[in-house]
Amino acid sequence: MIKERIAQGIFAIFGCISIFCVIMICIFLFGNAIPTLFHIGILEFIFGFDWYPTEDIFGIFPMIIGSIYVSALAIFIGVPIGVFSAIYLSAFASKKTKLFAMPAIELLGAIPSVVYGFFGLVIIVPWISGTFNGVSGKSVLAAALILSIMILPTIILISKSALDSVPKSYYEGALALGASKERSVFFVSLLAARSGILSSIILGIGRAIGEAMAVIMVAGNQVQIPHSLVDGVRTLTTNIALEMGYATDLHREALIVNAVVLFVFILLINTSLNLIKEKQ
Repeated sequence: MIKERIAQGIFAIFGCISIFCVIMICIFLFGNAIPTLFHIGILEFIFGFDWYPTEDIFGIFPMIIGSIYVSALAIFIGVPIGVFSAIYLSAFASKKTKLFAMPAIELLGAIPSVVYGFFGLVIIVPWISGTFNGVSGKSVLAAALILSIMILPTIILISKSALDSVPKSYYEGALALGASKERSVFFVSLLAARSGILSSIILGIGRAIGEAMAVIMVAGNQVQIPHSLVDGVRTLTTNIALEMGYATDLHREALIVNAVVLFVFILLINTSLNLIKEKQ
């Protein structure tokens, strides 16, 4: 009993530390951002089209749209690949295939962001430039392709764990009722694991929206609303990463407000997806 209470106390302390860290981050961000937001103007900052820090003009609407475009396309590409890969590895792959595939996927998740960015800069950007004549290659499409690769390990590993945790009796019962293997997997096991799969998608979305280094290298970093997949773009995260190192005074405060907008943006998406998950 004493050991259990000690363990519970230790876990409670670490849990409180985590909550405290989140609260302190929120206090710092919102405490600095709210006065600046009212100084610049909420509508001017959120819906402004121009970003000229030297002239104290701060509008992040093109970067909000750019973040949505890049993240949505990355999710559209990466989520189906990740989920179907997890289904294959959980239900259809042989032991030899799993022996080689699982370490490769885990290694894919351990590769630094800058390496992904370098890969995109050397391989994907020239390919886009050659495929679409007259473009630089640094674009929404390049950033989305890199992010779709980066979110694969998260989606695959968590989705596979969710599928593996489904009791085998569900699958065997479906087979006993005359369903084929494919129908048993897709209409029984997959539905039973949908909560864990949706959690993997939530984490993948967070990774896609919050990534900065790789996107900086391949997105073009142009403050504009992209009109096609091959236009350059700047996201909220890359804006902070590019300018925080030399920003001062109002410019620095505007970047903190940028971070708050990104924070709220991710929070709303995660809350919405968690509500959907709870209703299932």
